[in-house]
Amino acid sequence: MTRSFPGRHFPRRRSLVVRLTAVSLLIALGSIAATAWLAVQTTTRAIQQEQGQALSGDATIYTELIGFAAVNHTWDQVGPRLRELSAGTGRRIVVTTLDRRVLGDSGGAPVTLPVKATASVDPLHVDPVLLPEAGTSGIDPRATGPFRLPPKERADLDGLAGKAAACLTSMGFPSQPRGTASGRPQLTGLDPYAIRYFAAKCGIYELAAPTPTEEAALLSLNEAVNRCLDNEGAKQVELDLDFRALGVTGQGPAQSCVDSARREQLTPYVAPPVLLFTLGPGGSPLPTFTLSRENLTRILAVTGGVLVLAAALTLLVATRLSRPLRALTEAAKQDRPAPVKSRDEVGYLAAAFNDLTARRERIEEQRKAMVSDIAHELRNPLNVIRGRLEAAEDGHLPFDGALSASLLEETVLLQHIVDDLQDLAAADAGRLRLHPEPVDAAELAGHVAAAHADRAAAGGVALSVDADGDTGLTADPVRLRQVVGNLVTNAIRHTPSGGRVAIRVSSTVDCVTLAVADTGTGIAAEDLPHVFDRFWRAEKSRSRQTGGSGLGLAIVRHLAQAHGGTVTAESKTGTVDSGSTFTVRLPKPDLRGEGAGADS
Repeated sequence: MTRSFPGRHFPRRRSLVVRLTAVSLLIALGSIAATAWLAVQTTTRAIQQEQGQALSGDATIYTELIGFAAVNHTWDQVGPRLRELSAGTGRRIVVTTLDRRVLGDSGGAPVTLPVKATASVDPLHVDPVLLPEAGTSGIDPRATGPFRLPPKERADLDGLAGKAAACLTSMGFPSQPRGTASGRPQLTGLDPYAIRYFAAKCGIYELAAPTPTEEAALLSLNEAVNRCLDNEGAKQVELDLDFRALGVTGQGPAQSCVDSARREQLTPYVAPPVLLFTLGPGGSPLPTFTLSRENLTRILAVTGGVLVLAAALTLLVATRLSRPLRALTEAAKQDRPAPVKSRDEVGYLAAAFNDLTARRERIEEQRKAMVSDIAHELRNPLNVIRGRLEAAEDGHLPFDGALSASLLEETVLLQHIVDDLQDLAAADAGRLRLHPEPVDAAELAGHVAAAHADRAAAGGVALSVDADGDTGLTADPVRLRQVVGNLVTNAIRHTPSGGRVAIRVSSTVDCVTLAVADTGTGIAAEDLPHVFDRFWRAEKSRSRQTGGSGLGLAIVRHLAQAHGGTVTAESKTGTVDSGSTFTVRLPKPDLRGEGAGADS
């Protein structure tokens, strides 16, 4: 049978080759873009570092100009300082406002300044790489503003510092006073032990106390800091002369507000930010790093080459991947095994497809055989009914009670076959309904034996029931009786006159066992795996000498499985005329859930 497929071709955009190629190109493009971006960023960072190192070589220029701005509120007197720095470094130095208006030039004819300045000079925003003394605040420590001491306060502190240093030296802790940008002296070589034990004796506390000028500046700074903290919703603080918030650690809102407040306080006392340009002798620009047209072309060429190579490799790989898929598609169209032997995902898919094809063919063969078996089973009673009716119509048979009884027997057989087929169809479709309730298996077996007693007696077969233990369980009594009845009917049918059929009911901790044993013809070892197949009979001639529809054992297996149990068949010696035993094992707990009407 050949299956039809809607449409022979599909849109090219849906092609696996096209999609794999597109995805690979996108990945390649993304990878190249990411690599190029990383390279540019790395190169830029390296260039910046190189420029920073070059500027560090001229750190004197930057440091001197930052120091000038920290102690002067304008750039009016910067000219002499620029000329001194130019003479010492061999560079031409130009200082401009942020809008590039020249404020100072170390000399020479006017020159065209580079697009990018060498550095920005702002004592309130210092590059910590170029001036580590600025610390994390970025404020030049030489910018003291209102904290600069007047001569009298400076002289008083110098006197206190001299006395404290002499006292500490006499105690065995040599120390010397050192001046600072604000004019407040500091003692060098202070030891924590000395500060702890000799601070009061040597007047260190008096030396550390703020002067009136410092108190006024510190009060103004505290007010600005706390205004900032109020805006941030943070707790107010108090600063010491080292601009540290007392009782506060870390770089939280307090430190940020301290830095911003200090810049606000110092702005009137320092020079405004300017741009610094350092040029070579004669005003020529210093060497810079640029990306030439040749380098740009080279980068674009390499990028294009990588894209072309990626596209070619992707197309090759996609073609090799899609070839077995096309072969699999053609095999599916022609309903034949796929000739794919690769050991990859596609090969596994082809093997699964071939297995599926083989299973479908087996199922189709079984379906045809089943249709043939059903037709054969229905044909026999129908032929009997038709033949006898035609004979009666032609006058060869009298239309009496015997004929009616014979026709009724064949009709009942037909009804039995149809009912069995209906049960199997419901089981196959998952619509077999059970109505579980508490059942005594031994009592049910006795009822089945009583119902089949006449048939067993007519065949000269002894029928007995043997029960042992607690045989209570939860099951559908109608379906369970059908199971035992089918097994007993099958046993009586295959047991000759003078034989025995025994129903044995036993119990274990977790299951109840119903076994039907006979002393009949037995089952050959090669036939045991097929006894539960539909329409299977040991009589290969299909002469129906023993009657039956060939569906009883198949129904038994489905009903046992519907109850969560199993059914097995065995022959004592595996040879003919040895008798057979069919054993059904059903769990004691209700494995199918509570309530009647559960679907199987």
